[in-house]
Parts: sequence; structure tokens; C-alpha cells
Amino acid sequence: MKDALPPLREVVTAHGLAAQKSLGQNFLFDLNLTARIARAAGPLEEATIVEIGPGPGGLTRALLAEGARRVIAVERDPRCLPALAEIAAYYPDRLEVIEADALATDLAALVGANRPARICANLPYNIATALLTGWLEAPAWPPVFDRFVLMFQKEVAERIVATPKERADYGRLAVLANWRCTTRILFDVSPAAFTPPPKVTSSVIELVPRAAPLACDVRLLAAVTQAAFGQRRKMLRQSLKSLGVDPLALLAATGIEPTRRAEEIEVAGFVALANALKAERSGGVISR
Repeated sequence: MKDALPPLREVVTAHGLAAQKSLGQNFLFDLNLTARIARAAGPLEEATIVEIGPGPGGLTRALLAEGARRVIAVERDPRCLPALAEIAAYYPDRLEVIEADALATDLAALVGANRPARICANLPYNIATALLTGWLEAPAWPPVFDRFVLMFQKEVAERIVATPKERADYGRLAVLANWRCTTRILFDVSPAAFTPPPKVTSSVIELVPRAAPLACDVRLLAAVTQAAFGQRRKMLRQSLKSLGVDPLALLAATGIEPTRRAEEIEVAGFVALANALKAERSGGVISR
């Protein structure tokens, strides 16, 4: 679907919105592509969508044109606010623009009691991984959002969905993401689709929160994965020493061979290590 607003290129020119590298901005002008991303977040008719870094509003317009009941756009660049205000006027009572830094914003509070709620965004590249990690490490789970449809640099997207079969890409981010969500890459996006074109291909991914991930303390899982992948070339009997407990005891409790390396361990293995670490620190008996 297409709205009657001016073409996005004209909007950018009219408001002098040159993309700023310091803000990780790359504007997406391809209407077919923005519509495809919006539809990936569907069905939209009853949904509240949170968008991070809308810029001049290309994806914002697509979400609204495809029928989103409500869009909450979080934008830290004040230069973009007049362009977003024009979209809000065109779609009365359906677009709320929040001038804020997404890294410091409680997105769940913005959504309130509105359900279903999703995050759909062409994330600013310079904060994309930090944003996702923060969402995945939230103390409360499942989140208020029933789906995340997000664009990353392709190499980051591949790290998010990786398993031990893709050892070069598999790391801490993949463990956290696939512990709490099911993940998949939906499609790739050419650099030519952006202004200015980035030097890398991008990918749109979907993360669907698991209602009941394997039980463990998220803080301890984060600590275990940080230790293991922080020295990923070393065997676990060495890399886990930074946790301050006997790594051989943790590994024995979980049945993981001390000579294995981080990229060989499935998500369930890291969860078991986190639970063993909890037992060790609490003075309890470590058990599988």
C-alpha cells in the first residue's frame, strides 16, 4: 500500500536530512522493501509497533500504510522530528513520536497495556547489538513484545542465528538469542537500497520470544558466556577460570569435557554451566 505523502527523497531534501554516520544512519527509500519489512511484522491491524531510529520515516510510513493500529517511533535525532510530525498528521492518532535515546528508554513502559506489541526497526548500526543484548538480558521474561523484526548488518545477523555448526559465527550473542528466542534470517538487503549505501549487505531477522526458556539466571548465563567466548581459543578448563570458581568442578557437574572450547557447546550446555555456577556460589551441591 502507498500513501499520498511526498516521496521520501523529497522529504529528506526539504528538511535537509543528510544521514549522519555518528548516529548510524542509512536511510531506506525503497517502498517495496519497507513494505516487505512491515509485512514481516504482521498481522498489524491490532498491533502496537515500536520502531527504533525511524529517521525521516520510510519504514514508519510502511507500517502505517500496511495497517498498524499504532506506531511508537523512538528517535534521538531532533532534525527528523518535523518529517515524522508530517506523517503523524497524515495518520491521526496512530503515530506517537518519542524524542529519546533508545538505549536509555523503557520500551515496555511506552507500550503499556497495549497488546499485541512488537518491535520492528531498521536499527542504527552503531547501537544495534547493544540494543538487542539489553533486550535479551532483561530480568523479566517473556517480554511484552511477541516478536522482534530487526535489520542488522548481515555479519551480525549471522552471529545472532548461529549454532555450533557455524563455529566462526557462534558466540555469546547467539547463545543469549537462541536461549530466549527462536531466530531466523528472513531476507537480505542490498547496500544499494540505502542512502548513503553502506559497505556491507544487511539482513532482516525475526526473533520470537520463547514462553519458557531453559531455566537459569540470566546474569550467570551472561557471565559464563562472557568468560567462555572471551577466550574462545582456549579450552573451557582454562577460559572459565575467570569466573572465580574451580572450572573442573563446573565441567564435571555438567558432563562437559574440559578440553572442549566455547564454540562447541550448545545453548543447553551453557545453561547447565550457569546453573552449576549458581550452585557453587551458593555453597550448594553441584548436580546435572
